[in-house]
Amino acid sequence: MSAIVAPRWIAEDRRDGYGEAARVMDLLGIRRGTRVADIGAGDGYYVARLAERVGAEGRVLAEDLEPRYLALLRARAEGAGWTNVDVIAGAADDPRLPPGSIDVALMIHMYHEITSPFALLHRLAPAFRAEGRLAILDVDAPTDRHGTPPRLLLCEVEALGYRRIRREVMADGAYVIVFRAPRPAERSTSAADVRARVAAARCTP
Repeated sequence: MSAIVAPRWIAEDRRDGYGEAARVMDLLGIRRGTRVADIGAGDGYYVARLAERVGAEGRVLAEDLEPRYLALLRARAEGAGWTNVDVIAGAADDPRLPPGSIDVALMIHMYHEITSPFALLHRLAPAFRAEGRLAILDVDAPTDRHGTPPRLLLCEVEALGYRRIRREVMADGAYVIVFRAPRPAERSTSAADVRARVAAARCTP
């Protein structure tokens, strides 16, 4: 193991000690055969654990928009032999996932970094299969302190037709909210429809 890579493994072992990833996967019922997207996959911490959990019958779509993370994800997938992982270059307002490709989408400690949340949620919706679920994990803190207040998160996500299923408190001030993805008739249909929904929701920090 190189000196550059070693600190990441140490950090990941420490993170495993909190049990966050296992708890989130259990909460969502992720198992062999599940098709999951990790939106904003970063260095692949969740991707590694998802790839093992879903097995060869499942699929992990590791999405990010940062070139350095995309390169790291590809190298990590190749080095680990993850044949069930696809690395996807998304955009700030579009994860660019194939229609009907996922059962579950995760956004882990990154929702507060999204610059165009309504556009991204609008374009994410068609990627879900029937009764798909979206799980967002963030810290209960103002957005300028690297968190998202739950009230703001619920307002923004539900404005686009997603429906809350459950909320769980996590360690260190974090929380996870699970949503049912909008069914076809509930989805926003156009940019104008998105703007109308956003105006009606009146979401404020």
